[in-house]
Amino acid sequence: MSATPSDAPLTSIEICAGAGGQAIGLHQAGFKHLALVEIDKHAALTLENNIKELKNWIWERDYCDIVSGDVKDFRPLPDEKNPEAGLKKPLGFLGRPLRRGELDLLAGGVPCPPFSHAGKQLGKDDERDLFPTMLELVDELKPRAVMIENVRGIKDAKFEEYRTYIEARLQGGLAERPEDGVEEHFKGLGYKVCEWGVLEASDFGVPQLRPRAILVAIRKDILGDLNFRWPTPKPSLRQSVFAALKPSMEARYEVFLKMGGELADVAKERLDTWLKKASEASEEKGGGIAPTLVGGSKKHGGADLGPSRAKAAWGDLGISGMGVANSIEDCKEKKSHGRDLFRPDGPMLTVGQAAIIQGFPANWKFSGQKTAQYRQVGNAFPPPVAAAVGKAIAEVLLAARKRDAKKGDKPADVLSGKIVSAFSNRVDDRQGAIV
Repeated sequence: MSATPSDAPLTSIEICAGAGGQAIGLHQAGFKHLALVEIDKHAALTLENNIKELKNWIWERDYCDIVSGDVKDFRPLPDEKNPEAGLKKPLGFLGRPLRRGELDLLAGGVPCPPFSHAGKQLGKDDERDLFPTMLELVDELKPRAVMIENVRGIKDAKFEEYRTYIEARLQGGLAERPEDGVEEHFKGLGYKVCEWGVLEASDFGVPQLRPRAILVAIRKDILGDLNFRWPTPKPSLRQSVFAALKPSMEARYEVFLKMGGELADVAKERLDTWLKKASEASEEKGGGIAPTLVGGSKKHGGADLGPSRAKAAWGDLGISGMGVANSIEDCKEKKSHGRDLFRPDGPMLTVGQAAIIQGFPANWKFSGQKTAQYRQVGNAFPPPVAAAVGKAIAEVLLAARKRDAKKGDKPADVLSGKIVSAFSNRVDDRQGAIV
């Protein structure tokens, strides 16, 4: 692939893919996915079904593996000990197994609980910390670029030493090993950490306050004399919950407005109340933007819109945060309008409306029961933010292709490295971070 024409597709592999928020954004940025890895069976089915059904995902339908399982067991490359390992569908595109150094981008929204302000912030000591697994895969695959997404909390001062360690593992430098605190000078994996900054989703057209910490690293031989340009926030793109949800909210009430009688009167009064409250909120200082959606976890009850403070913020937008509403069809069939739409504190959001708040395209459908669907949405990386970062990475990778094509450069030595050593390092990394 190193000698491919400059118009060949940019390839990517994504771990912890969830319901596809990051995958959608990277797809919009021009990347073609060779594999999407997700442990949650409902989210994996969401990925599989959408790729199967949507016309603009035909490439992935033919060449992308949906890997439903633990990323710690993911083996993207065959080696001497595991000759049967490796990607399956991408063989149709590559004509052979993927080789070390060929992948354009390795991306992942690693689990946020270890660093979330809503959790205990155990960081490296949390068994859900998958940064070590990501580093193992970077070493194994040697992609041209790396993109890691997490919550803003990882940028807190208390995690500075761990961030320094991650950066040292990627680009070299002095850092303390997380398992024992012993300072060591790491050689690095051959990358330049171009940025580890925070982007606010509302600056990219998402009607939600959702700051995400994103690390971008590019292989030094690829970056060369090029510069990576961090996406520029665009406050002009900000939209309110009122503007984002008005069509879908009117559609939900329309079902009962058409029935006439007392039910229609109540529906009109409740809809007018929401329109007025949400519209007024959009004119206030905060711009009527939603608080951060929270997906919750399987360990903690049903889905709702977060703790008391978040529920109060939703209340200011005319939305009840006490749960998730049924879809239009289910609301009519189950006669749940009293709970879903006619509440004194305002309507509850449907899964589809939560997806709008998260920036998903309207045709992206979620698998599983309502709570499982909502968790997929609430835990997602907003596609518009992923697209902005993906486009910035793509610009560098495409510029590097053109530059190297003019020079007639041969692939760097790293591309012919043996895979066995990378597999052995995976064990060292995992033990080193006590996971």
